[in-house]
Amino acid sequence: MKVSIIVPTLNEESVIETTLTQICLLDPHELIVSDGGSDDATLQIAGRFTQHVITGSSGRANQMNTGAQKATGDLLLFLHADNRLESSAYQKMRQSMENPSWIGGAFTLCIESGRWSLKLITLLANIRSKYLGLAYGDQGFFVRKEMFDALNGYSPLPICEDLEFYQRLRKKGPVILLKEKAYTSPRRWIKEGIFFTTARNILIAVLFGLKFPPRILTKWYLAIR
Repeated sequence: MKVSIIVPTLNEESVIETTLTQICLLDPHELIVSDGGSDDATLQIAGRFTQHVITGSSGRANQMNTGAQKATGDLLLFLHADNRLESSAYQKMRQSMENPSWIGGAFTLCIESGRWSLKLITLLANIRSKYLGLAYGDQGFFVRKEMFDALNGYSPLPICEDLEFYQRLRKKGPVILLKEKAYTSPRRWIKEGIFFTTARNILIAVLFGLKFPPRILTKWYLAIR
């Protein structure tokens, strides 16, 4: 199974080298960096790791869709610029997706921090995704290319595009939530404050579920680099 890993970026020079180094160790079929207009060294760094660096308008949904259009793999794996996977998790995904009944899935979340509060948030997030089917993009979504195309990719939303996509994916067929972990940086919680960030994220998710306009919700979710 050929895996195309797609990483959306925007001014990620502080983390992208580490992320891409780890991705290359996984030896995917291809690595695609889809940039949304970085004005730092992100593009130069990315170019050292892959020839598939594309640029376009900003917006994570648009960037991931653009990357997927260029992908030639059988399976698409979307990772954020501050995500990482261990080799065992990557191989488990590949093995699981050899079963044709699965159309896609996600990993178990792990926020890379020893703080008890972030460990608790990690636990609650995984309970949410396991029992409520509400997974977020930092859990590393993977989906068969033909299914992604059938769903017309991510909806052009300025926020919660990951939540909306995963909900549509689950309606199309069986998805698997792997116990293996997708690690993500705690930088947003650390910079904005753990309580504030958690409360804000919950509020945004609830209001999005109630059809609150995403263009307003996105004003409450600033870019953290």
